[in-house]
Amino acid sequence: MEDEQQVNLGVSLFIPYRYSEDRMFRAMQDAGFDDWTLAQCRVFQRVAADGSRLTDLAAQAQMTKQSAGVMVDQLERLGYVRRVPDPTDGRARLIVIEGRGQKALEVARATLDDILSEWKAYLGTRNFTLLHEILLQLREITDPYVR
Repeated sequence: MEDEQQVNLGVSLFIPYRYSEDRMFRAMQDAGFDDWTLAQCRVFQRVAADGSRLTDLAAQAQMTKQSAGVMVDQLERLGYVRRVPDPTDGRARLIVIEGRGQKALEVARATLDDILSEWKAYLGTRNFTLLHEILLQLREITDPYVR
């Protein structure tokens, strides 16, 4: 029974993420950002505000550098990102979000704000805040990319 509870907790953590991801992806499609795939969005969402190296994107997306490179190439052709020289390392390049990508992010953020407002209304401010604090605390030991 204990193993079943651990699996169920993992699934319970995943379901709200999947719901949010699906809803944001649909909102972006409805707003005219219908030329990319969910897999491309999963790479795109990991691009840091100040740019990311391909190796970091690949690691965070849990894919090979080659697969991430293909996705970035596609996103670049679609106008969501572009590659620029890394100012800290002349040999490296950063992937940065372009204008079309910024507009897609605005839709995603607005949709996420709506989702979180709905969850807060459903759970109540106290429970919502507690959930958020607990998940942030858990991230400290589960997310290798926390800076």
